[in-house]
Amino acid sequence: MTSTDIETETTVLPRSQPTIPSLETNRLILRGHRSDDLIECLAMWSDPIVTRFIGGKPSSESQTWARILNYVGHWHLMGFGYWVVEEKATRTFVGEVGFADFKRDITPAYPQIPELGWAFASRAHGKGFATEAVHAALSWADCHLASKRTVCIINPENLASIRVANKSGYREINRTVYNESPIIQFSRG
Repeated sequence: MTSTDIETETTVLPRSQPTIPSLETNRLILRGHRSDDLIECLAMWSDPIVTRFIGGKPSSESQTWARILNYVGHWHLMGFGYWVVEEKATRTFVGEVGFADFKRDITPAYPQIPELGWAFASRAHGKGFATEAVHAALSWADCHLASKRTVCIINPENLASIRVANKSGYREINRTVYNESPIIQFSRG
């Protein structure tokens, strides 16, 4: 049999959508990412104010798309992931929050302990949205994650995020370096 003798058939598989819970607070809606979120996510992740303490440089469209796919993949494979955060009154995108297992090459490592993260569009800074969204995500985690412990990493110069972590029950456990930048490791639970 030669390669020309092989018949091929294309099968279109149905899309398997992970169940991503929606959460609501007084002012916010947390929902799963959709493909049409790319525009707002790209605007946030390409903003130097947002990325100053998260990687240090703006993300490209390709990097932002990979991030969205990563978030959705977490829900599918791990049962947790990231949410889009919208202001409830306007349904305007304000940021992202959620849990991940990024398999970071970091010492000390915390294998199989979900890592909480958040990022908000610069126009949403200073309004308490991060604290409100983090509290909603943690309330969900307390009921749904196998691990009662979660961690987060924050650049020591990111005082606003350190305040959010502290208000949310996180305590500093270590200072180290990740991707050649200093970070503080925090733990809760």
